[in-house]
Amino acid sequence: MKDVIVVIGAGSIGQAIARRVSAGKHVLLADLREDNAKAAAKTLSDAGFEVSTVTVDVSSRESVHGLVERARSLGPVTGVIHAAGVSPTQASPATILKVDLVGTALVLEEFGNVMASGGAAVVIASQSGHRLPALTPEQNKALAMTPADELLALPMLQADQVTDPLHAYQIAKRGNSLRVMAEAVRWGKRGARVNTISPGIIITPLANDELSGPRGPGYRRMIELCPAGRAGTPDEVGNVGALLMGPDGAFITGSDFLMDGGVTAAYWYGDLAPAKPLQENSTTDPRE
Repeated sequence: MKDVIVVIGAGSIGQAIARRVSAGKHVLLADLREDNAKAAAKTLSDAGFEVSTVTVDVSSRESVHGLVERARSLGPVTGVIHAAGVSPTQASPATILKVDLVGTALVLEEFGNVMASGGAAVVIASQSGHRLPALTPEQNKALAMTPADELLALPMLQADQVTDPLHAYQIAKRGNSLRVMAEAVRWGKRGARVNTISPGIIITPLANDELSGPRGPGYRRMIELCPAGRAGTPDEVGNVGALLMGPDGAFITGSDFLMDGGVTAAYWYGDLAPAKPLQENSTTDPRE
């Protein structure tokens, strides 16, 4: 049986990482939409990869557990690329928290029970998590360590506290990096590693939805005023993913890699800085 690389979210970023780490392995592509998974599978198959597909709803523990069992039936799970999620323009605050926050926690919990020694995972977070003002140590610990099934009961995540999709997205993505830091301790006992990548504006279908949506002007302003002066590409994220999942990244775990062309730097210290300091639960900032 071949080693198995599980790709959750069959979009451009997941595929870009998979291309760099899956040669000679079996790729299991999982997506909420079967047609997305099959389209990505054809692309990878045509490029010489061995691919299977499965549908998954990351917000359901039963569904994620089923994905784990399917992966294990194919061979030892040595890699997970978790790139599924919804953006502020695509979903309500409740859905964002359920999919992006709880869904990631479920993936980490379930795959953390089966990862092979020497295996590695990458979770795609977002620059948006770096734009959320500092949380309290207690809030950080709650996001990092509360069992996935209990996360939505946290006081800080109630509807009267999170009223805006952008704020929900920021919390979810901050939560992803905190969760990975905590899970890295547990995964290490299996000899496995896990890290997050926090991309900025990467040209994907999701980013195009944002660029053409109500937050489009803010996105374009970020691109224009960031130090890099452009958006990123899935291949650039793929390069970082390959480092984190490969032997050259063997000493890296529990870390978050911000790659946003300097948008966050400009947000806190440059031309993208908000006119007034943001409050912890601010929903007025038009930027991601």
